Amino acid sequence: MSAGHTVHAAVDLGASSGRVITGRLEGGRVHTLQAARFPNGPVSVPSQGRDTLHWDILSLYRGVLAGLRRAAEAHGRLDSVGIDSWAVDYGLLDADGALLGNPVNYRDARTEGAPEHVFEWLPAARMYAVNGLQVQPFNTVFQLAAASGDAQLAAARDLLLIPDLLGYWLTGEKAAELTNASTTGLVDVRARTWADACLDVLEGPFGVPVRGLLPPLVEPGTVVGPLLGRESVGAAAGAPLVAVGSHDTAAAVVAVPATTANFAYISSGTWSLVGVELDEPVRTEESRAANFTNELGVDGTVRYLRNVMGLWVLSESQRTWRERGHEVDLPDLLERAARVPALSCAVDVNDPRFLPPGDMPARLAELAVETGQRPPSTDAEVARCVVDSLALSYRRAVHQAAELSGKAVDVVHMVGGGSLNTLLCQLTADATGLPVVAGPTEGAAIGNILVQARAVGAIDGDLAELRRIVAASTETRRYEPSGDTRPWEEAHKRLWP
Repeated sequence: MSAGHTVHAAVDLGASSGRVITGRLEGGRVHTLQAARFPNGPVSVPSQGRDTLHWDILSLYRGVLAGLRRAAEAHGRLDSVGIDSWAVDYGLLDADGALLGNPVNYRDARTEGAPEHVFEWLPAARMYAVNGLQVQPFNTVFQLAAASGDAQLAAARDLLLIPDLLGYWLTGEKAAELTNASTTGLVDVRARTWADACLDVLEGPFGVPVRGLLPPLVEPGTVVGPLLGRESVGAAAGAPLVAVGSHDTAAAVVAVPATTANFAYISSGTWSLVGVELDEPVRTEESRAANFTNELGVDGTVRYLRNVMGLWVLSESQRTWRERGHEVDLPDLLERAARVPALSCAVDVNDPRFLPPGDMPARLAELAVETGQRPPSTDAEVARCVVDSLALSYRRAVHQAAELSGKAVDVVHMVGGGSLNTLLCQLTADATGLPVVAGPTEGAAIGNILVQARAVGAIDGDLAELRRIVAASTETRRYEPSGDTRPWEEAHKRLWP
C-alpha cells in the first residue's frame, strides 16, 4: 500500500442483493472496487393463518461480515465503514439485546388499511404538516400501527432500522441515523427530531410504547463507534463505523455529479426516487395532495421527491417468465423493446397492485384494458410498456417537484442501476424535455464512502466539493431530448387528466 490515500468500505444493501464496495481516496478522486456481493430477498413464512414476508437478516449480516473481512484483507486496513440500505423496515430487540424474529418486509400485506386507521386519530393533513411524508402504506408509522398487539412488539425494548441494526451488531452502539429515520413518519421534518404528534398517536390509540423503543437520532457523518470482534470482521476490527446518509437514496443524492444547483435527480433501481434538493421542506396542502415527500438529507438538506415503483416491475416480469421456462436476457430484451413503437401502451406504475411480488405482465395487461388500451402481448412489448410508463412517471414527478418547490430545473441526473439502461435514459430526456446525465451507477456506495471519508478527516468541504470529487471520478453519459414532447404530454393527460 502506498502512502497518501485512505480506504473506506461501503456496505450497500438493496432489495435483491447486498455489496461491500471499497473506495480509495487519492488525488481528489475516489476509486471503487467491489469486495463482495451476496443475495437478498424476501422469505415467506406462515404466521397466524397467513404468509408473512420477512427479510433473512442473519444471512444478510453474514454477507456483510465476509465482505468486510475481504475488503480489509485486500487493502491491509479500513479507515472507516458505513452502511446504507432501503428504508422503513426495522428489527426489534428484547431486554437482553437479542433480535425478536426476522424483520418484516415492507411489501408484506399487513399494512393494508393501516394509513386510514391512523388517520382516524391523526388526520393526514395534520400528520403531513409535521412529518412532510408521502403516504405509503409501508411507512414505519403504519407498520407499527398494524403490529399493535403483536407479542414481539410487546416484548421489545429497542427498535432499530436496518442499517442501525447491523451497526449495533458491529459496534454494540444503538443510534438512529436521521436520513433513514425521516422515512419512518416519526420525525418532525423541520425540527429534525422525533415528532411528538406521531409518537402520541402510536402510544395512545394503538398502545405502542414507541418512545421507549427509539434510540437517539444522529446526523449523517456521526462516528458511531469502532467495529468489534476481530474473529468476525478480521482486519476491519477497530475501524470506525460512520452513520452515513444511511437511506440509500440519501447516499445516492450525495453522489449526483451536479455542477449547478438547478438539477433534479432520479435514483433509479428497484425503486425510483425522483425529486429535487432543497434547503427547507415543502409542507403545503398542494404538496400533500400531490403525494410528495420531504426526506432529510446530508448537510441539513431536504430531499423533496416522489417514490415511483421503479425497475421492480421489469425484474418481477423477468422472474415470472423465468418461472414459466422463458429465460430473458435483459440487454436483448431492451434492444427489442426499443423497436416497439413509443407509447403503444403506458400505465401508472404507481398503481398499488404493482407493490407485492407477482405476475407483473398480467397486472400490466389488466391495467391496460381498464384504461382502454391494447395490452402488451410479447415480452418486448411488456418491457416497452414498463420503460415508457417509468419515463412518463419521471416526467410527472420532475415537473411537479419544480412547480411545487419553486426550484428551477435545467438538467436531470440519473444515478443507480437504471443509469445503465440507455433506453430508459433517452426516453426520460424525451419525456421531460430536459437533458439527462447518467451516472454513476454505484451512486449510493460512492455517496456513502464520501460521507465516511469526510467524517474521519480524509477529505473536507461541503456537498458541492463532494460532488466535484464524484464528477472527477466518474464517466457519465449525456442524453439530449430527441424531439417533440407533445406525444408525452398527451399520454400524461390520458393517465392523469
